Amino acid sequence: MIRMGAEYLALSLALSGFAAGCGASKGDPKAEAPPAAKVEHEQDVNVVKVDHPEQFPLFTAIEYAATSQLVATGVVSPDVSRTVPVISIATGRVVEIKARLGDTVKKGQLLMRVQSADIASAFSDYRKAVADEKLTSAQLERAKLLYEKGAFSLNDYQTAEDVENKAHVDVETAAEHLRVLGSPLDHPSGLVDIYAPVSGVITDQQVTNAAGVAGLGSPNPFTISDLSDVWILCDVYENDLANVHVGETAEVRLNAYPDKVFRGRIGNIGPILDPNIRTAKVRIEVENPGLMKIGMFVTATFRGEKKEMYAAVPADAILHLHDREWVYMPAGDKTFRRVEVTGGETLPNKMQEIIAGMHAGQQVVSNALVLQNTAEQ
Repeated sequence: MIRMGAEYLALSLALSGFAAGCGASKGDPKAEAPPAAKVEHEQDVNVVKVDHPEQFPLFTAIEYAATSQLVATGVVSPDVSRTVPVISIATGRVVEIKARLGDTVKKGQLLMRVQSADIASAFSDYRKAVADEKLTSAQLERAKLLYEKGAFSLNDYQTAEDVENKAHVDVETAAEHLRVLGSPLDHPSGLVDIYAPVSGVITDQQVTNAAGVAGLGSPNPFTISDLSDVWILCDVYENDLANVHVGETAEVRLNAYPDKVFRGRIGNIGPILDPNIRTAKVRIEVENPGLMKIGMFVTATFRGEKKEMYAAVPADAILHLHDREWVYMPAGDKTFRRVEVTGGETLPNKMQEIIAGMHAGQQVVSNALVLQNTAEQ
């Protein structure tokens, strides 16, 4: 009896709950509305299932002809053929600097002054050479006169003539030494002026005020580079070297100015590979409009000679996620599969090139971001 009573009570409670639920559904309009559309995520995170796939229009990828391309990174460097060191023949101490690292200088502009004892020594040698020449010249005149009167032998006369010629050479040598040191012959001074040999930008400075200058044996006080033309040195992997050829044109984009495109000529492909990263240095020669600075990072694009066929889709069809690019393709049964692709150049009419990951004729969702946002809700 107790067991039957318990079963009867449970049945009564169940019927009461069912009746209460029916009464609530009749009075609640939300309960009468159809359920909202749901997005079901399959086991594969790249597969998305939707209730109404027609809400996501599709686009059939078109064929696009373009030359093959290779992208490499590089650095702006000075053209070594346009780089000139500034040297000081005289040794001494720097007393004044007229230019600094990064300054633009003109040919013949004063760069610095060096106080040197070399001038005094060179001027002393010059004065002695002039005096010796004067003496040998007088001796030659006397020997000539005696030779003409028969009081001097031909051999002695020729000896006197040779001594006078050598004295003249000594004068010229001493004078040239003074000129090389940077001192005039008529007003020698202990200060040597160092001038710019060419016009350009000072790209290296190894001297400061009161520093010592050891002449040719010391580091060059300055280095001047003509930056009207520069080199772009790129690292190209060994497997990609077949796509790069000397004489071809390359496109260069500065990281500081990504919207500006510069074009240069491939002037050299390095004959030695880096054994650690297996890359070779490729040199691109570019005319500098003034924006390129030494050490800037660039991106260089090398284009092949033959055209290849690629796919092209709307730019909105490409989803940029986690530094990678994706598109959504229909997979049947109200599902879409997310596929990784490699985007290329931006094309007119808001289209974008697809280098790898899909081919022309395949369908993609026209706006991948809308589907992605729907999937995340």
